[in-house]
Amino acid sequence: MHTEADEALLRYFRYLVSEKRVADHTSTNYQRDLKRFQSFCSGQELMFWRQVQDRDVRNYIAGRHKNGIGSKTIQRELAALRSFYRFLLKAKQVEHNPAQHVQAPKVSKRLPHVLDVDQVVGMLNATPDSILEIRDLAMFELFYSSGLRLSELVMLDLSDINLSEGFLRVRFGKGGKQRQLPVGSKALDALKAWLARRPEGEWQAVFVSLKGLRLSQRSVQLRLDRWGKKNGIAEHLHPHMLRHSFASHLLEASKDIRAVQELLGHSNISTTQIYTHLDFQHLAAVYDQAHPRSRKG
Repeated sequence: MHTEADEALLRYFRYLVSEKRVADHTSTNYQRDLKRFQSFCSGQELMFWRQVQDRDVRNYIAGRHKNGIGSKTIQRELAALRSFYRFLLKAKQVEHNPAQHVQAPKVSKRLPHVLDVDQVVGMLNATPDSILEIRDLAMFELFYSSGLRLSELVMLDLSDINLSEGFLRVRFGKGGKQRQLPVGSKALDALKAWLARRPEGEWQAVFVSLKGLRLSQRSVQLRLDRWGKKNGIAEHLHPHMLRHSFASHLLEASKDIRAVQELLGHSNISTTQIYTHLDFQHLAAVYDQAHPRSRKG
């Protein structure tokens, strides 16, 4: 495509970082997705973004699907295109959004894997034996206490946490949404233990390295997997598993799906409803074990 198209992309990528403040991995994915679509357009002799029509986006998506690209990836690519064209519309560089009404193939929803309560409690009751492990325990308690996303945890600043009132503020949630979350007593204790030993640094980040630098998402992932292996969790642990466990355990105990939706920061309740399937699986297992007419002779 023409240099003018490249310049529009560069302006959009700067906008994602400076104004939208999207997570690093989201920005990286969007850049890759849009450059791939730009390459497709060049092959179709579409030299300017304003030349792209709905049928061009449909043809691109159909080709990606035919090549075996998963529905979830295609949905993200469409989201990147829609967002980019909204940016161009606002700048009056195009007259319509050709991706607006294009649908991705349906995603078959897989149930997220969760830990049971005993596994979580056992893992979080382990005693830290270093400053880094005191920090790690505070991170993992916070994941499970408040259902944070990984990107939300690493972006927490000291000013976002109110220890005396027992809540925290998420400023950079998905889609730029903010929300306020309660913090449980165990997580508060773990946070206080960490903050009393937190190294001084130029950053206001809650979770920092020994040099005082904000932790990366990858560092948190590696530390959680290390902690799980050290404390008897055989399977690979990742931060979203603690978020899933938070949602599943809370819904199982409260039956209040709207409250869980708010705590997770889901804009659509259908996203939260996947945890009702997990809850049903638990009930079905109890039924199979307990009901006299369900057990096999």
